[in-house]
Amino acid sequence: MGLAKSFLVVDDSATMRMLIIMTLRQMGCQSVIDAPNGRVALEKLATSPVDVVITDVDMPEMNGLEFIRHARQRYANLPILILSAHGDDATRVAGMRLGANGYLTKPLSSAKLIEMLEQIFPDLEM
Repeated sequence: MGLAKSFLVVDDSATMRMLIIMTLRQMGCQSVIDAPNGRVALEKLATSPVDVVITDVDMPEMNGLEFIRHARQRYANLPILILSAHGDDATRVAGMRLGANGYLTKPLSSAKLIEMLEQIFPDLEM
């Protein structure tokens, strides 16, 4: 089987986006779109709905926390996971207060991602 969810990966690093997408594809995910910042991510969500967003925090134009704030206004039930190089509590708490569903640290571990997705989607089959 595979990961039958669609994803939006938001990160200003093209290399990091590619690595996250490769991880998702290795997990069996076939539907992944990406964006270099929160502003572009909101534009993509408007035309291409997804099941889950994975977003970085530190990005130009619109950072991950601002993206979450705006996304929650339009997509109240969309699962959003923060993926950050920094494991600091202040960023994690701020993201969760804005409505993030989880917080992961880079480098992305497929085991941690699966664990987080199983919390969000109890009926998830891998």
